[in-house]
Amino acid sequence: MVEPESCVVLTGGYFNSLLVNTPRLPNLSYRFDQPDYLKDALTHRSAGTRNNERLEFLGDGVVNFIVAAMLYEYFPEAEEGQLSRMRARLVRKETLAELARELDLGECLRLGPGELKSGGHQRDSILANALEAIIGAVFLDGGFSAAESFVINLYGTRLREEPGADEMKDPKTRLQEYLQARQLSLPEYVLVRTSGREHQRMFDVKCRIIELGVHADGVGASRRKAEQASADAALTRLEEIENSSSDSDD
Repeated sequence: MVEPESCVVLTGGYFNSLLVNTPRLPNLSYRFDQPDYLKDALTHRSAGTRNNERLEFLGDGVVNFIVAAMLYEYFPEAEEGQLSRMRARLVRKETLAELARELDLGECLRLGPGELKSGGHQRDSILANALEAIIGAVFLDGGFSAAESFVINLYGTRLREEPGADEMKDPKTRLQEYLQARQLSLPEYVLVRTSGREHQRMFDVKCRIIELGVHADGVGASRRKAEQASADAALTRLEEIENSSSDSDD
């Protein structure tokens, strides 16, 4: 690891104290038995060869699994597509960065001089990655139960409130509200074909959002169900476009 003199530590001798007296962050609801995990989780790659990138990889998988399990439990009537979108919102970079700021995590990061000078301790990507690394560190230090408790405490009521209330609306309603909020025209639903016997009909419907150039297909045992399925697919496509645009802005 790079020697301390060549790195910038925002809180002075904080990292030394991690190894001796207080293996935890002031706002962190977990105390480490092996403080080196926390030290690594808070170390950006600009500050040393031993950094938080591997822990970030692990934490990403851990938080995705725990959030998925919690959503599955909290919303028993939600469909797979709805659960996927809720999870995507809860584990995306912006949300993780918000949570990191609530912990004042930026003030505890170990950054190289260049990263610190450029405001790295306030950057969404660095904060989000560090939080994922901490989740990975908790998992290694205390096991799955500790990581699960940490993530539940971290998210608080977020999993039960805004995402669920919105997601429980049917896809056509949510798509309509999405487009109206952006002053865009309502989607068109076009019946492409029907198939199957008289009492086993399947309907193919295409949802078209002309202004955005988005087309999405849906299949159902009735035209209504097929329209809902195509609206759900359109919402997924719109979220992919938004996430792609957000990533390209970094």
